[in-house]
Amino acid sequence: MSVRDDTYFYEPAKGHGLPHDPFKAIVAPRPIGWIATRDRQGRANLAPYSFFAAFSAAPPIIGFSSEGYKDSIRNAEETGEFVANLATKPLAEAMNRTAAPVDRTVDELQLAGLAAAPCRLVAAPRVAAAPAALECKLLQVLRLRDLQGQPLGSFLALGQVVGVHIDPRYLADGRFDLAAAQPILRAGYRDDYVEIGRMFAMVRPT
Repeated sequence: MSVRDDTYFYEPAKGHGLPHDPFKAIVAPRPIGWIATRDRQGRANLAPYSFFAAFSAAPPIIGFSSEGYKDSIRNAEETGEFVANLATKPLAEAMNRTAAPVDRTVDELQLAGLAAAPCRLVAAPRVAAAPAALECKLLQVLRLRDLQGQPLGSFLALGQVVGVHIDPRYLADGRFDLAAAQPILRAGYRDDYVEIGRMFAMVRPT
């Protein structure tokens, strides 16, 4: 395999020199963590986070990162829990409305016209219409640091999944039917989203 030496190279600390930052387009598509929490007063909050992923299967651990100490991080720290709801194409407009910068006293579920459903093991609500939701107990919140050890304005919340809700309509032959659920993913720049496309199987070597 030949090695190319004519790549467009830049050092992020010195700027990319392009009209738009390519980083979020390269690390993509990314699932959306549609995070529901409650504050100490019991007020519900719902917000989408595109820096979201699974980090462990046994036990299942997921995390979301917030650029800024926002309500979802604050509430998760205050109560020790959060819920990740699956954001899908039919719910895309509602999901987008929950991204509005509103006062922390505003219930984004009501703002977006979404029905809330109770969880089993945490007090935070879940989105009733979501095909799947993950109830999580907070493990830790990490304030990210750069190479010089300087604290950044980004916070990573890690939670262990203690309960899983699945709409039975999206179970087929014992599997969660991801294609039928139609999850949406962030695909780069400010306004770009994608849907799950054609899927294929590939067996790992043993």
